[in-house]
Amino acid sequence: MLPVIALVGRPNVGKSTLFNYLTRSREALVADYPGLTRDRQYGRVRRGERDCLVVDTGGITDVDDGIEQFARKQVEVALQEADVVFFLVDARDGINAADQDIADFLRKLGKPVVLVVNKIDGIDSNTVSHDFYSLALGEPVAIAAAHGRNVSDLLARIDELLPAQSDDEVLDQEQGIAIAVVGRPNVGKSTLVNRLLGEERVVVFDEAGTTRDSIYIPFERNGQKFTLIDTAGMRRRAKVSLLVEKFSIIKSLQAIEKAHVVIYLIDAQEGVTDQDAHILGLVLEAGRALIIGINKWDGLTNEHREFVKKQLDIKLTFLEYAEKHPISALHGSGVGKLFDVVHSLYESAMIDMSTPVLTRILSDAVAAHQPPLVGTRRIKLKYAHQGGRNPPVVVIHGVQTDVLPGVYKRYLMNYFREQLRLKGTTVRLVFKSPENPFKGQKNPLSDRQVKKRKRLVEFSKSKRKK
Repeated sequence: MLPVIALVGRPNVGKSTLFNYLTRSREALVADYPGLTRDRQYGRVRRGERDCLVVDTGGITDVDDGIEQFARKQVEVALQEADVVFFLVDARDGINAADQDIADFLRKLGKPVVLVVNKIDGIDSNTVSHDFYSLALGEPVAIAAAHGRNVSDLLARIDELLPAQSDDEVLDQEQGIAIAVVGRPNVGKSTLVNRLLGEERVVVFDEAGTTRDSIYIPFERNGQKFTLIDTAGMRRRAKVSLLVEKFSIIKSLQAIEKAHVVIYLIDAQEGVTDQDAHILGLVLEAGRALIIGINKWDGLTNEHREFVKKQLDIKLTFLEYAEKHPISALHGSGVGKLFDVVHSLYESAMIDMSTPVLTRILSDAVAAHQPPLVGTRRIKLKYAHQGGRNPPVVVIHGVQTDVLPGVYKRYLMNYFREQLRLKGTTVRLVFKSPENPFKGQKNPLSDRQVKKRKRLVEFSKSKRKK
């Protein structure tokens, strides 16, 4: 499963700023005001050698009443989930009693802790870092999260401390095709799982949040092995109150990561909500093959069905590749076809692509639509090869690929998906440019070239005088 990193510390030490930098997002609210973060915020880090989840927590204070007490409980739950803890302190404020108390608690926790000295902008990082050795948490890493200074050193520590990658990051062939059923609470996920299995395997009740943990159910159908994953519903953070429900969110994110195919259920009676779009964004980020199941389709009027279809087109434009299927998990209409769709999506996600075929597709795409000019030079894309599966990864080698516009990258992505006839899965593109071996090296002039340069300078001076 994806390892978890928890960010803890006093209020206003820069936890949310570091969270936004690591996740390359603006999910966490940042302001120069202590105690702004109360709840836990989850995000995905793709900056180190391994992907992981990061949890932003509220600041730890010595106040034990009201909302501060609730925020402290959130921190405790995040620490229980975490594989590695980043303890942030403020370089400008120095050590205080609260930092000492947190350090004492983290030492008793028995988990790997990295002491992060933040806000070193404009000050000597070595001088301020020495003061924090007294916390007895090892060598501190001095950073400036707001500008990304020295964060690469912090990422190197992540790779050292994270547990070894297990063999079940994605369920293997012996366990069959892994299908994660995901969605908001009370949209019919457990009902669909029971319908796919043909038995009452998981608890179904007309109350949001019945499923608390991700349930893995292996079974066999027509000689093909499957593993169904029934996940907990993911509600908006403002509506999540129980600690056990908050803990289940990270289990759902890890289930998405382990799956080959994700079936995302939408309640047709409620339509597509902003929370649906947010969760589907997480599925897109994970790169999993996607089926959007429009549940509770039976019983809707034709006008309501047309309304839902328009919502899908408007709110989910970023998921044009996803397969969309109206179903009724309760009555079984349309559910039987899901297995055929799962098979085709699995084959697309796990496709083997040869280098000659990918290079030919790349050449055809470039011939149909040339890359743009950068200055006076055109970006050159030379050849392509496969870099991974689930999702399919295409590595493209060329010149100046680092300045390739996002619009052209999307064009290539759609072109590859169309030519490879992939269904329900996206294509990830990785661009690589050769490094210039002479970059940063000066070309020494010969004696003859030096004399020629002097003559040219003298000639230009004489011209100016005239």
